[in-house]
Amino acid sequence: MTRTIVESKTKTAVIGFDEPFCVIGERINPTGRKKLAAELEAGDFSTVEADAVAQVAAGATVLDINAGVVYNSNPDPNQTEPPLMTKVVELVQGLVDVPLCIDSSVPGALEAGLAAAHGRPLLNSVTGEEERLELVLPLVKKYNVPVVAISNDDTGISEDPDVRFAVAKKIVERAADYGIPAHDIVVDPLVMPIGAMATAGQQVFTLVRRLREELGVNTTCGASNISFGLPNRHGINNAFLPMAMGAGMTSAIMNPIALPVKQSEIEAKKAEVAALGIVLPEDMDDETFCQLFGLGSTKPKAGKEMEAIRAANFLTNNDPHGGEWIKFNKAPPKPGEEGRGRGGRTGGRRRRA
Repeated sequence: MTRTIVESKTKTAVIGFDEPFCVIGERINPTGRKKLAAELEAGDFSTVEADAVAQVAAGATVLDINAGVVYNSNPDPNQTEPPLMTKVVELVQGLVDVPLCIDSSVPGALEAGLAAAHGRPLLNSVTGEEERLELVLPLVKKYNVPVVAISNDDTGISEDPDVRFAVAKKIVERAADYGIPAHDIVVDPLVMPIGAMATAGQQVFTLVRRLREELGVNTTCGASNISFGLPNRHGINNAFLPMAMGAGMTSAIMNPIALPVKQSEIEAKKAEVAALGIVLPEDMDDETFCQLFGLGSTKPKAGKEMEAIRAANFLTNNDPHGGEWIKFNKAPPKPGEEGRGRGGRTGGRRRRA
């Protein structure tokens, strides 16, 4: 069976057909996050630190690191991104021990990340474009790392799944020319938004099966693409991920966290409750209020997508005896009850007199 090995200094993540689904946390990426981009340009890494810790706590087994900020002070990412990538990689691996995925469109930033990373990171990414193949595959060979292969080429992203399969096959064959084995290629077949293409889900499932059966490669995707532009995106993602796993997909680049409820949402709900004449205890904290009225949580925690993935792992026997499922659903101890045994008592058995 195909196994793609990704390593940090102390931990190994295995992407494989008979392995638990690999969750690659996507949060450390300034794309579409103006606040994070501004922080990074200013040398403020507090959000990066918080996202790294929270994603691992939520169940991410690999963290994607993208430092793609276009500085206002210097718009050339070829100059600014490599040193920023080095800084972020060093910072994150000093906080968490999971393997990393080095993610950039800038070749210099890819190499900077590879040089700074401990172990055997995943490289994200190579495409079927000739220039990209010639730039990235030598790095993959030089550092002996696995790589994400995205199924688009010089003609762009095709809506024809047969064309996307052909591009993936081309990348696998070109990688072989460099001595890179198929088990070190993780193909992203490209998930189209279901709102724009009604057959997007069916296409991905068919492609994943072909990639597994005909090329023998592991697969990944940007999971949230499937629900882009639609209401209740989590509901769609929660259905898509187990279906993709059933088709043979072995990893996904995704957000494992349910983000905290905003204070403005809490205050609006409190006003609504007060308008209904409901009197709340004066000592009720915001977290209890959010739980009581179904708002979510004031703290980052594992999202519903992680629940769906862990359930699917259990159902496919990639969580023997359901140990991870049980652990995932075990209620955390209440404040002040940490370390207590059954019945809320502390310590061991009571001695007889």
